[in-house]
Amino acid sequence: MMRLRLVAGLLLSAILWLSPGQKAEAALGLRPRPNRPNLIFILADDLGYGDLGCYGQKRIKTPHIDKLAAEGMRFTSCYAGSTVCAPSRCALMTGLHTGHCRVRGNDPRPLQAEDVTVAEVLKRAGYNTGLIGKWGLGLQGTTGMPTLQGFDDFVGFLSQTHAHQYYPTNIWRNDALWLLDGNTNGAKKEYVHDLFTRAALNYVRVNAQQPFFLYLAYTIPHAHNELKDQGMEVPSDAPYSAEDWPAMEKNKAAMITRLDRDIGQLMGSLKKLKLDTNTVVFFTSDNGPHKEGGVNPEFHHSSGPLRGFKRSMYEGGIRVPMIVRWPGRIRAGSVSDFPWAFWDFLPTAAEIAGASVPADLDGRSVLPVLLGREAAPHEYFYWEFHEGGSKQAVRMGDWKAVRLGPGEPLELYRLNSDLGETNNVATQNPEVIAKVEAFLKTARTESAPWPLRTAKQAAEARRNAAKNAPVN
Repeated sequence: MMRLRLVAGLLLSAILWLSPGQKAEAALGLRPRPNRPNLIFILADDLGYGDLGCYGQKRIKTPHIDKLAAEGMRFTSCYAGSTVCAPSRCALMTGLHTGHCRVRGNDPRPLQAEDVTVAEVLKRAGYNTGLIGKWGLGLQGTTGMPTLQGFDDFVGFLSQTHAHQYYPTNIWRNDALWLLDGNTNGAKKEYVHDLFTRAALNYVRVNAQQPFFLYLAYTIPHAHNELKDQGMEVPSDAPYSAEDWPAMEKNKAAMITRLDRDIGQLMGSLKKLKLDTNTVVFFTSDNGPHKEGGVNPEFHHSSGPLRGFKRSMYEGGIRVPMIVRWPGRIRAGSVSDFPWAFWDFLPTAAEIAGASVPADLDGRSVLPVLLGREAAPHEYFYWEFHEGGSKQAVRMGDWKAVRLGPGEPLELYRLNSDLGETNNVATQNPEVIAKVEAFLKTARTESAPWPLRTAKQAAEARRNAAKNAPVN
């Protein structure tokens, strides 16, 4: 009986996405033809909450992303998995927040075979799965390789450091290196972001006749950190060449507008291939804006009204733009302040696809919100971050708590009246602090690579690691 109920439930999930004609066939007992929505998740790298026109940006031109928002739902309270790249992407892929997921910092630690990714979930449901861009969750020869974590196709960077380059001499194509001859001997003929866009357009075209999941993890506008204060690499600073701005600020703006242009190309391709109305497109950023490569996030007001930027546990480090477009299902031009986070993507994608959801996730599906229905929010959200000592943050309703190190007092802010986190009201609200402290006791599992450390303990651990490192 239980098996029959499960089969019936899966059949009902499939029927939800059928056309009227296909529903009629199903009602007659005929096997329904597949018509499941495609999913595209576009992830910018270090794009701030305030870097887009639809989020208040006044100088940087983003007409195609603004159009995406006008045709879909724009969220004002969506959160990245972390305030830096790797743990944020780990939360996105596994549906677990940084108190539970495998990768909780930017050290090169791979996903393990037992970790379940959104790509694996969708692949089991019959989706072709593609990753283009930056991975950061497993190097060559490890269990974290994308092709071992559910992706049928991969083009891009395994290493976060390698991904700093915009004119690399090679990138990965599945499990082998792909040489970029145009960038050898110091030449700069192949801008890798443009290559990723071409690969994305090709992936969509090749897979147009089957359901697919494309994870398009662009590296724009991350800095090429090894170039220090000249790290915002882009072929041209147009359309900002004539602006009286510092050169790197012009380059950053040009990078974001280039990203916008290419998203416009992708949306145009979906329409041309008649995939437009049957594709759910998510657009967001992996964390807040950086202060590297010769730019200052305050110059373009990249954090918008939020405090802080990348590597901060304040809102500017973790609250990110999020736009979701699905014509005919998501109301065009809608805006939602429903709070959700990267770990909610896996169960959301699974529900859209009619796929089984792994047990014991931190995330929950936000599909009801996308469809304009009521949904219960999380009781709380949790983040931890381990560079220069461990820091923690909790959001609980409109309350936001930040702890800057083990043993440090909690700071407390009321986001609905203090979005910029300027007024610490911890001493006035002991009952809220007590509730947050209770959450902190259960929000995380212990992890040997990611213990909670003070800044002094973290520095000592780094010295010991350097002292014990093998000599090449």
